[in-house]
Amino acid sequence: MEARRELPQGTIDDPLIQPHPLPLPSSRFLQSTPLLPSPSPSVTGLQGTTAIPAHLAQSHHVITLAAPLLLRRLLVRTPPPAFKLAPPRERLSLISRHLHTNNAHVPLNTPFSIERDSSPSDDIEWTPIQKDVQQQTQKRAFGTQTASLQIEEKKDEPPVVKKMSQQAPHPALLIPGPIEFDDAVLQSMSHYSESHVSAPFVNTFGETLSMLRKLFQTTDPNSQPFILSGSGTLGWDQVAANLVEPGDEVLVLHTGYFADSFADCFETYGAKATQLKAPIGDRPQQDAVEAALKEKHYKMITITHTDTSTGVLSEIESIAKLVHKVSPDTLIVVDGVCSVGCEELKFDDWGLDCVLTASQKAIGCPAGLSIVMTSARGIERFRARKVPPGSYFASWKNWLPIMQNYEAKKPSYFATPAPQLIHALHTSLSQILSKPLEERFKIHRETSQKIKKAVTEMGLKQLASKPENQANGMTAIYLPEGMTPPEILPTLMKKGVVFAGGLHKEIAGKYVRFGHMGVSVTDPGRDDIDRALKALKEGLAEVGYKAPSESS
Repeated sequence: MEARRELPQGTIDDPLIQPHPLPLPSSRFLQSTPLLPSPSPSVTGLQGTTAIPAHLAQSHHVITLAAPLLLRRLLVRTPPPAFKLAPPRERLSLISRHLHTNNAHVPLNTPFSIERDSSPSDDIEWTPIQKDVQQQTQKRAFGTQTASLQIEEKKDEPPVVKKMSQQAPHPALLIPGPIEFDDAVLQSMSHYSESHVSAPFVNTFGETLSMLRKLFQTTDPNSQPFILSGSGTLGWDQVAANLVEPGDEVLVLHTGYFADSFADCFETYGAKATQLKAPIGDRPQQDAVEAALKEKHYKMITITHTDTSTGVLSEIESIAKLVHKVSPDTLIVVDGVCSVGCEELKFDDWGLDCVLTASQKAIGCPAGLSIVMTSARGIERFRARKVPPGSYFASWKNWLPIMQNYEAKKPSYFATPAPQLIHALHTSLSQILSKPLEERFKIHRETSQKIKKAVTEMGLKQLASKPENQANGMTAIYLPEGMTPPEILPTLMKKGVVFAGGLHKEIAGKYVRFGHMGVSVTDPGRDDIDRALKALKEGLAEVGYKAPSESS
């Protein structure tokens, strides 16, 4: 019998196996582990043996082989069996079949749907298992949806359910802004993050500025739209900081709370504001305006188109004609925060110099954008200033070149805009301009008349008692004697509609405000207005009010 030959620790005496990178016990491990003397368990081959550590022998980890071929097969690492990963489209199909929606399910409680529906055109074909079960069709039960839950027997073809909105169930928001938003506008807010100077975003911003020209009805290439991140109030700052200078006289026509605030803004920038006031619910008459303009020279006159605190509508066209006749150098500025998009406004034809508005009202875009349109004359007055603007962020010195470059589809930067809001505004303006503006204004007028007629039939009065003073995008309603907003507003909320309380500081506890603009008016698939009128009538009855016809 051939004598045993001891090999170095941690080696295998087989040239075919030795080069393989199979990890063997480290020298520290083997040095600390006694090797059993012959005839201890070993791995035996044709060319020699390798001793086995004692602790492995005791635990029966012993390998005795007759030939090196088998040894090589055991010690050489075998690669795992190959398998082929299904292409992405096939994997999506495999997943989608587990999400088959033959059975009704409650829609995702998100502002918009991001579900992906598999289609035979891009996925492998499969046939879902058909089960003989009742099909449940759910309709949303609150807010902008019809309240019902129907269980229907399965038919040859599943019932078609028309969804009025993909938004989560919620009470219809019928205040004078923010208003209800269209699904497509909210979906635009989910746009992926992008650079504010990238070509795609610059193109979107430029198109949005151009669409504003159509909304305001101006074709003068020298007029200038501005879109800044901020609320409608920022529009006041833009006007006060850029179009007047300290010591300038400004005539503010007062129809409610917002005239007071605009006047305060002018005083903050050093201008001298004179308010021409009218009784609550009324507006300054033209003879009074003419007398004021003749009394002294005013650098500017401001008119609140619709005062949100009172629902009073000012007559812009006739006042503009009067100003051009009596004081042609006076700039005409319109606060159109609650009117642009629901009231007729012709920037060029009426000779307006500046109109300011905001995104969240009749334009129908989430809050956060201050929108201003300025005439060529207004831009000239700005450039002729003797002192720099009193604001840094609102200064047109900083923003004018930015807006001009964006509209020319050139990247530019002063301060970061709000890309997602710009996308939403782009979508909203595209919807508005898809139909003639006169058609949009007409449906707002008709809806307003319907609401005001219903309010009168309930025995209620409006702050704006004269028809010519009544706005078409909102209605301010006096409550019955002795009733306050906290008594009725929660009841309306329970019925799925939200009104606003009073805002005018002198009578805030005596009235509520009903906003009716945007998709709640223009979308024929929504019943917001009808439900609101029904809720108001029923809600008043529940808190003890009896309409004149009911009490007689």
